[in-house]
Amino acid sequence: MKRQSSQGFTLVELLLAVTLMATLLALAYSGLRAATTASERGQQMLEESGRLRISHQFIRRQFNLMLPLAFRTDEEDRRQRFVFEGAENLVVFVGPMPGYLARGGPQVQMLELVPGDKGLTLQFVHAPLQEFELERLRERDPVILLEGLAGGYFEFLEVDEEEQPLGWVGAWPTPGVLPSSVRLMLEFDETARVDWPVLVAAPRLDEQLATSGVGGSANYADAIRRMIRGANDRGEN
Repeated sequence: MKRQSSQGFTLVELLLAVTLMATLLALAYSGLRAATTASERGQQMLEESGRLRISHQFIRRQFNLMLPLAFRTDEEDRRQRFVFEGAENLVVFVGPMPGYLARGGPQVQMLELVPGDKGLTLQFVHAPLQEFELERLRERDPVILLEGLAGGYFEFLEVDEEEQPLGWVGAWPTPGVLPSSVRLMLEFDETARVDWPVLVAAPRLDEQLATSGVGGSANYADAIRRMIRGANDRGEN
């Protein structure tokens, strides 16, 4: 009588099965990890693009709404009023703020490029025009608009008496008047997946303010009162 051989897996077959299963699991994990990484990068890119777009729109709006109102006078020549200060790394001007912040009337606003550990940072601060002192711009923490920039600068368009463009300059030479246009150029790091659209904006001056003679103290005060009254009226309605 013949003995029946036992049925089962040999050690070699078991090792092959385990190896195949491990390979399949590794492939599945790699695919899942790649999909997760791609999703995270896509989400990060959307967030960066959204923040860049919002910052671009905000800065353009504030430049468009600049007002020819003086925020300080020269210490040596009290007749010299400053309605705009501009250098390669900063701009200071007066204009309304969006939303509830506009209820305080016109605000002195400063955009500044500041060096940091990860590159340049574009930051924004503001303070009420009434009883303004330059130190008030440093009283609160700035709003960080963009950071990790590889480079950037402001430029200002000069025009002659006939409103013909003379060219872009890196420092605004006539603080008593607003520039014809302001340009902001920014560069991101090579690893960044976004690009800064060139921003060129011109003040859209209100005719009444533009012709109110802000060089005189009485007209200057009247212009401020009109701005505050208009802002408060909009807030009440």
